[in-house]
Amino acid sequence: MVESKKESGLHRFSIVTLYSTILLLVAGALVTNNNAGDSVPDWPLAYGHLIPPMLVGGIRYEYAHRVVAGVVAVLTLFLAAWLARSAPNRLARRLGWIAFGLVVAQGVLGGVRVLFHHPAVLATAHATLAQLFFVAIVSLALLTSQWWQRNSASLEDTSSPRVGPLAAWTTTAIFVQLILGAGFRHDAFGILPHLVGGIVVLFLVVWTCRVVKSRFGQVRDLRRWGIYLQASLGTQIVLGIAAYWAVVQAAREPQPSWLFVMIEVAHVIFGALTLAASVVLTLSCFRLIRPAEATAGHIQAAKSPQQSRA
Repeated sequence: MVESKKESGLHRFSIVTLYSTILLLVAGALVTNNNAGDSVPDWPLAYGHLIPPMLVGGIRYEYAHRVVAGVVAVLTLFLAAWLARSAPNRLARRLGWIAFGLVVAQGVLGGVRVLFHHPAVLATAHATLAQLFFVAIVSLALLTSQWWQRNSASLEDTSSPRVGPLAAWTTTAIFVQLILGAGFRHDAFGILPHLVGGIVVLFLVVWTCRVVKSRFGQVRDLRRWGIYLQASLGTQIVLGIAAYWAVVQAAREPQPSWLFVMIEVAHVIFGALTLAASVVLTLSCFRLIRPAEATAGHIQAAKSPQQSRA
């Protein structure tokens, strides 16, 4: 009974860390879309102080981003230490320290970007690490849940393509698409790679969700995450169209409008939520569905006693 309370507390803390990470993504998007990335020229201090003049230019956005990043780093350290002591499986313990390493690397890379002023390359790399860290935290929120501890592989998938690997490829495509979006947002390259990536992601998401529905439509957990994935992607596509319109309109204005900022931030966040839904669907597939090899072995084991009796 005590152990179950520990696991429940650990899961709740991982959810708090996840929500804080989403807030960090919002803060980062506010920095980018308010053109505030170079508003503080030094790091780790801000104009040589712990607290800079907050009402000058875009300093408040950049400084708020640093503060939230520091809070997330501390939460991740506590989460990693808690996992190392109480996590019910080895994967969660390892992933906790990987997540902490990623958030530290993310902070250092952000400092390098400030000090050496290579916005396109370093800002895109910064966004890439942010998504990797987000994937790690989303995974930990699932791995520490009672659902993960309670459920084990029980479904069979002998058709081709297998739904688990297909979902994993879809998650990979969404991750790459988010990086292409970050590259476009930070002027590393044009919009064409992002548009092509969007078509690929749409195809893979529709394919994956159709396979999940046709083979495992009766499994509530898989069906639910398939619905979430489609809903978040649909919202993301609408926001993507709105974001491109906002970019065209913003080119005519001296400063970003509040409408431009809100659309762009929402586009970034729903991209992350689409990735999160795909990650959870992928992990759930691997959790609930037996590999074809295991199924074949189970059938062979069932036949062997009959063969020996014959």
